[in-house]
Amino acid sequence: MESNMTSNILKIQGFDISPEFIYPLFFFLLLVYFTLLCSNIGLLVLIITEKSLHQPMYVLFCNLTINDLMGNTVLLPQLMAHIISTERLITYNQCVIQAFYSHTFGTASHLILIIMAIDRYVAICHPLRYNSIMTTKAVVVLSATAWAVSLVLVSVLIGLTVRLSRCRSLIQNAYCDNASLFKLSCENVLINNVYGLFFTVLLFSCSMGSIAVTYFRIAAICWIRKNKELNNKALQTCASHLVLYLIMISSGFLTIILHRFKNYPDLRKIAYIFFHVVPSNLNPIIYGIQSRSLRNKIIQVLQRKVTST
Repeated sequence: MESNMTSNILKIQGFDISPEFIYPLFFFLLLVYFTLLCSNIGLLVLIITEKSLHQPMYVLFCNLTINDLMGNTVLLPQLMAHIISTERLITYNQCVIQAFYSHTFGTASHLILIIMAIDRYVAICHPLRYNSIMTTKAVVVLSATAWAVSLVLVSVLIGLTVRLSRCRSLIQNAYCDNASLFKLSCENVLINNVYGLFFTVLLFSCSMGSIAVTYFRIAAICWIRKNKELNNKALQTCASHLVLYLIMISSGFLTIILHRFKNYPDLRKIAYIFFHVVPSNLNPIIYGIQSRSLRNKIIQVLQRKVTST
């Protein structure tokens, strides 16, 4: 067994990659990360600078964009460094920070998408009251609540793990997360497992329940009114949101399930990276295609740049 002093430096298991695939994989992830940064930062700047986009839906989308940038910046640069490194080392404090931001990313993603679903419900089912319900103050309060709840839930989750003494120094993963951290301990982790289960059930229940209720109500309104314009509006604004949510929820479930099966370690690692990277890269693309206002603004900006050159 190792003491807490000697186990302050941790080794990350990572992926077993053949030498000929190391640099192709590194440059692929570098391209993915660069694309993610450019697309998300570009859309964030566009929404901030264009007054016509200062609407609740786009303000909420800014929250999602900031969360994507944070979650992937914590994960991808270090993952790329470990791919080309012979020694995959990380300090315990760095590992805790990575786990904290990684779980905050996942939790905030669910809560922000819940608020975006509520916004779409109000816009489609109560269009005349939309401006009075989804005010600037309401959007700010909802956004702040999503972040505050995420930080509190994750702080308790990580706090319960940090209190444990450590007898191991190998992170059996390609990244640091809560489960990998408390597996470093030889103590009883029953409290961690109970809170982790409570955390997961609460988050997924609230998330799936809210999305199901809002989309059921939207579908019911569209069916009852049989208004072609309303149906088109619902399809345009809800399709992107639903696609992103389904990708996120499926990859999240896969990661949680695979943590319980030790026979598929690489698949678990890939699923978690998929959970971080794919929705974050698809967000700007899907919303840019589905949202007419956002698409038009992107086209206008590109046209201005072409004209200026």
